[in-house]
Amino acid sequence: MEGSFDAVVVGSGIGGLSFALKLAEAGLSVAVVTKKTKSDSNTNWAQGGIACVTDPGDSFASHINDTLAAGDGLCDRAIVEAIIAAGPARVNELIAWGVEFERSSTGSPDLGREGGHTQRRILHARDMTGRAIESALLRAVAARPNVKVLEHHLAVDLITDGKLGLTDPGRTADRVRGLYVLDTRTGKVVTFAASVVVLATGGVGQVYLYTTNPDIATGDGIAMAYRVGAEVRDMEFVQFHPTALFTADGGRALISEAVRGEGAILRDASGHAFMADFHPQADLAPRDVVARAIDTVMKRAGSTHVHLDARHFAKGHFAKRFPSIYDTCLKAGINPEEQLIPVVPAAHYLCGGVATDLAGRTSIRGLFAVGEAGCTGLHGANRLASNSLLEAVVIAHDGALAAAEIVKSAQPEAVKLPAWVDGSAINPDERVVIAHNWDELRRAMWDYVGIVRTDKRLARAASRIRTLSEEVGEYYWNFRVEPKLLELRNLVLIAELIVTCAQQRRESRGLHYTIDYLEKLPEARHSSTRKG
Repeated sequence: MEGSFDAVVVGSGIGGLSFALKLAEAGLSVAVVTKKTKSDSNTNWAQGGIACVTDPGDSFASHINDTLAAGDGLCDRAIVEAIIAAGPARVNELIAWGVEFERSSTGSPDLGREGGHTQRRILHARDMTGRAIESALLRAVAARPNVKVLEHHLAVDLITDGKLGLTDPGRTADRVRGLYVLDTRTGKVVTFAASVVVLATGGVGQVYLYTTNPDIATGDGIAMAYRVGAEVRDMEFVQFHPTALFTADGGRALISEAVRGEGAILRDASGHAFMADFHPQADLAPRDVVARAIDTVMKRAGSTHVHLDARHFAKGHFAKRFPSIYDTCLKAGINPEEQLIPVVPAAHYLCGGVATDLAGRTSIRGLFAVGEAGCTGLHGANRLASNSLLEAVVIAHDGALAAAEIVKSAQPEAVKLPAWVDGSAINPDERVVIAHNWDELRRAMWDYVGIVRTDKRLARAASRIRTLSEEVGEYYWNFRVEPKLLELRNLVLIAELIVTCAQQRRESRGLHYTIDYLEKLPEARHSSTRKG
């Protein structure tokens, strides 16, 4: 299918669906393209919840201070204040759309607590908050006739004035015109024209060997934005979740930080509760601190994992509060009410992304980024737990208002977008090349660009990534596109951007910890890169 819409939203998580709903409310025609099914998104995997000030004993000031502390000096304070202040209104909107958060026996919100938070402020639907939000938003979208959801459609590349050769010499900003999308069921690349394109493609976890992210997290939106010249920043700040379930087969199911918020304790192989040795907040320290502490303990002992202890919970509390995690543990042969849970860090969340303002506007007119694909300055050098869903709904709200203005002010222009041309490309001959390069990339990133870094490790990673980039580029131009090739192309670029930003940062700050520069510089600065 090819067509023209006022706006095309790439991705069907909380950011993309919220943005689409808001655009639909403004009367715009919207296409939501998603590369798997509409419920496949990072949002669907979110366990903890959404951080928001709702309790009378809490305050915006407290939430702001917790966010700034976690962000280690790199947060944009104005952005932090605006997003947190807008939280209650956006949460009420989610409830109006049908999201049912847990409530106590008195009817007030049943608030959880996670690492880095000094108050209980996490609204949740047990340990399946993301799924509850995703389901409600999909129902709301289905009720909007001016929103078309296209499953099994993988975005390939953006179309801009610059790409079409229409940019005036004196012009300071490019403009988006639409995008090419692969219909993965037919293998045909189709063209969508739009005044606005919203990148809501989620994270980049699949660039690492071990991740809590789903298979779809391949950084597609960030890679597409970079290729057309958008600014990308702070890509070195990859958050490794401290507690992913350790299994011998390499799977890494998420064990929510909310489990520690309820009182679970991290222990080493000898049973010692080690987090008090690393931070005053012990098991509720910010994620970067906890992940590094676990990494240190594991390396000292030569162990493959540490343990999370919830055996002291009241009988039945774990299963009631965390039913999904409880079932996951049981399937792995562990009863968390009676046994220690083996855990290990895994790549979880990207704090950087396409640089945007509070409305999700990028450096290219008409191109927006929301959720994990964007970088507003809220998270700084380390995301405070459960702030991401909050950011997504706030940016979607402000972004839709700005996007609607662009659509309404757009001048009708007779610009015919060119169809995709395969040229002399043929069907792939040996797909094992893709699988081999994918594996090599993820192992190189895990070994050299992980929780602890050095200049030498980063240089090794850069060398290997350059070689992979050349091989993948040659493969891309010689063979017809298919999903795994497109995702690998994006992941190789994402790896390159992470390493480039990491090499710019000659200090240890937040999630970027390097043995060669252990101290923080006096002035916090963003790393930044764009295609030159």
